[in-house]
Amino acid sequence: MLPSHSHSRFNPLTGGWILNSPHRLNRPWLGSEETASPQDGQPYDPGCYLCPGNVRANGEVNPAYSSVFVFDNDFPALQETTDDTARGDHPLFQVRSEPGRCKVICFSPQHDLTLAQMTPDQVRAVVAVWVATQSELAQDPGIGYVQVFENKGEIMGCSNPHPHCQVWATRHVPAEPDTENAQQATYFKRTQSVLLLDYLARELADGERIVDLNEDWVLLVPFWATWPFETLLLPRHPVQSLSQLQPDQQASLADITLSFLGRYDRLFNVSMPYSMGWHGAPCLKPAHQQPHWHLHAHYYPPLLRSATVRKFLVGYEMLAQPQRDISPEQAAQRLRDV
Repeated sequence: MLPSHSHSRFNPLTGGWILNSPHRLNRPWLGSEETASPQDGQPYDPGCYLCPGNVRANGEVNPAYSSVFVFDNDFPALQETTDDTARGDHPLFQVRSEPGRCKVICFSPQHDLTLAQMTPDQVRAVVAVWVATQSELAQDPGIGYVQVFENKGEIMGCSNPHPHCQVWATRHVPAEPDTENAQQATYFKRTQSVLLLDYLARELADGERIVDLNEDWVLLVPFWATWPFETLLLPRHPVQSLSQLQPDQQASLADITLSFLGRYDRLFNVSMPYSMGWHGAPCLKPAHQQPHWHLHAHYYPPLLRSATVRKFLVGYEMLAQPQRDISPEQAAQRLRDV
C-alpha cells in the first residue's frame, strides 16, 4: 500500500527522485488559467506554410501531398557542416558546435486534424514514416542520435496547428537519452536483464498504473511520473529502436496511439496539448548491439485540473526536485475511466 502522505519516488531511468504531494490538488486555485484553444476548423489554411500547395518561408512550394509529407526544416536548429571540436581556454568554459540535421513530418494534408482524429490507416502511415525517417538518419555516419518529438497545442509552444512533428539528428547523444543510456547500461551490467522490461513485468502484474494495452504495446502512468497525466508507452517485447519495428508492430502501435490519444482528449473534453518523444538506442553502433536499451515514448500533457488549469514546473520543482499533485495511480484510474 503506497503512503497517502507526501513521499518521494525513484526514477530508475534518470536516477532522480520525484516528490508526491497528494494534498496539493485540494488547495484553492486562484492562479493563472489558460484559454482552451478551439480547433482551427479549417481543412485548408491559405496562410499555413505546411498545407499542400502553399509557399514556405524559404520560397519552396509544398507538393499537393495526400498523405504524410517529410521535408528538411527551413529553419533548422542544427547545421550539417560544423566542426564539433571542443574549444575553450579553461575547463569550465568549453564550447563545441553541434552538427546535425532537422526534418519536419506533416501527418496529414488536412490542417485541422490531430492524430487522435485520424483513421487507423492514416496513423499507421505516420508510424511508418517515423520508422523510415529514424532508420534513414541513423545510417548517416555523422549522426549519433535521432530524436523524434511532437509539441501539440499553443501552451506547449507549438507554432503551427497543422498536425506535424519534428526529427532532430545530432552528432552527440543529448543529455536525457544519455542519462537513460547510462542507467540502463548499469542495470544490465548488474543484473543481465533489461531495466524497462523488468519494470514493465512488475507493472503488468500489479495493474494499478496500466491505462491501455494490446498484443505488442503497453501504455501506463509511470511510477515516477512528474506531469499530472504523464504516460509511458512501451513495447512488450525486446526492441531497442524504432527502426526495428516490424509491420505488425507498427500497426499495433498505431492502434494503441489512436486509442490513448482519444482518452487524453476525453479527459477534459478538449484536444489535449502535450509534448512527446521517442527514446531509443543511440546510433553510435547497431541497435542490436545495445541489449540494455528498450524503446519507449514519453508523453507529457501539462493540464492539471481542467482544460484551463495547467501544471507549472517552477519554484521547488526548478530548484530542488520535481513534485506532482496527483498520484500516478489516480491519474491512471482517471485515464482508464474515460
